Amino acid sequence: MTQKRRAFSAKFKKQVVALHAGGKSLADIVREYDLTASALDRWIAQSNQTGSFEEKDNRSPLEAELLVYKKRNKQLEMEVDM
Repeated sequence: MTQKRRAFSAKFKKQVVALHAGGKSLADIVREYDLTASALDRWIAQSNQTGSFEEKDNRSPLEAELLVYKKRNKQLEMEVDM
């Protein structure tokens, strides 16, 4: 059986990261809120890097550049098809 993917609000993520910053252990937070350790680690890293939990705000410059090139390539392919 597969589990349905859960979505968490930015407000919830901030609260959980604040708990960790306040000294609560990762294991306690994961257990109490039924989270995965990897998700919590990612939220903490995102909060420390940019303060945002949006993927677009946390992309590396190389990832952002790649997206620009992919978008441009798609546009050029559409122009060739016409």
